[in-house]
Amino acid sequence: MRQIILDTETTGLDPNQGHRIIEVAAVEMVNRRLTGNHLHRYVNPGRDIDAGAMQVHGITPEFLQDKPHFGDIAQEFVDFIQGAELIIHNAPFDVGFLNMELRLLEMAPLVTWCDGVTDTLAMAKALHPGQRNNLDALCKRYGVDNAARTLHGALLDCELLAAVYLALTRGQESLSIGLEAHSAQSDRAAAHARPKPILLPASSEEQDAHASLLEAIARESKGACLWGAEQGAV
Repeated sequence: MRQIILDTETTGLDPNQGHRIIEVAAVEMVNRRLTGNHLHRYVNPGRDIDAGAMQVHGITPEFLQDKPHFGDIAQEFVDFIQGAELIIHNAPFDVGFLNMELRLLEMAPLVTWCDGVTDTLAMAKALHPGQRNNLDALCKRYGVDNAARTLHGALLDCELLAAVYLALTRGQESLSIGLEAHSAQSDRAAAHARPKPILLPASSEEQDAHASLLEAIARESKGACLWGAEQGAV
């Protein structure tokens, strides 16, 4: 199973307002193991970068001046992700920007090139409702070292997200397997521990004593004893 952990950095928050991708990273994982194969490119957006965005990722227009435009790396990008499942944190954001870039180049949308998209933010919210589920919070929760993450960066974020994704999914699998194993062990233990009932028939003396007791109760209750009536009916 081939999966690609993917992240982008952008000039702002909304591709519909003309914001563009300035960094894209994709890290390959096969059968839940990182292969060391990755794609990482900075992109000249041909426009300014919002001050708020620069505070997040630290990438400046001056740094991007000599970098290729997205059209120069688009084919390389789609070739790299071809046929893989994409693992993205807050997937609608990155997918929206990538689809916009592909649309400007008159290329097919992202879903055409990949084998589906998994949103780790949605996964984390389902597992940890009401808690912080951004990448930093998940790194802390799952013991992933993110000390080097002073700013957002697509390649570093992909590597951190890969570790978080493995922890998220491994937790689900081990929990399920553990519950099933515990249930099976409990059922086996209960079956062995449960004693078989032993039936002890009443002796004739005990039956006579029981009949005498019912007669005494009937006399005291002036004939209102139901047990005596049932006994007579049997």
